[in-house]
This record gives sequence, C-alpha cells and structure tokens, in this order.
Amino acid sequence: MKTTALTALAEPNRLRIVELLNVTACSVGEIAEKLVLRQPQVSKHLKILSEAGWVAVRPEAQKRIYELKPERFSELDGWLEAFRRLWEARYDRLDALLDSQKGEES
Repeated sequence: MKTTALTALAEPNRLRIVELLNVTACSVGEIAEKLVLRQPQVSKHLKILSEAGWVAVRPEAQKRIYELKPERFSELDGWLEAFRRLWEARYDRLDALLDSQKGEES
C-alpha cells in the first residue's frame, strides 16, 4: 500500500524523523539513537517517507545516509499558499466587518 505524502508526515515518529533530518542528514543508526527508537522501526518509517518523496538516501562508505528532499517541501509550500491566500482574504473581510461595526457603535 502506497502512503500519501501528507499521511506519511502525520505519524508522530515519522514527523520526529523529518524534524531531525531538517537539522542534519543521518544514518538509520544515528536516527535510532537520537530518537530512542529501534532500528527496524526507523527503517520502516524511512521507507514510507522515501516512498512518499520526503527523504532521499545516498550511500556513504558502509552506511546509507538519509536526508530531506527540499523540492518536496517547496511543493507542499506551494500547495499551502492557496490556503494562506484564502484565509488572509477571510481575515481581511472579518477585519472590515469589525471596523464597520465599530463605526456603527460610535
């Protein structure tokens, strides 16, 4: 079963992994140690994050180093921008309504 992009981030341990990888690229062992998780559990989460396009892996000697894919987060930011504009417009209308009500009270 393929996990959707946002579903992949919804799981708390995966979100913690993303937050850690936002600071530095890490191996599975480093992630497990820093987040106090078992390696198989971390590997499972990294597989899901990788399939959803949030992380990339690169070989480094005998290790596999995981890092975030910044372009994926740019896509998410672009998608969220439409919602930001919608809510800003709603807040602007609310401000206008409150201002008009203040004027009526005066």
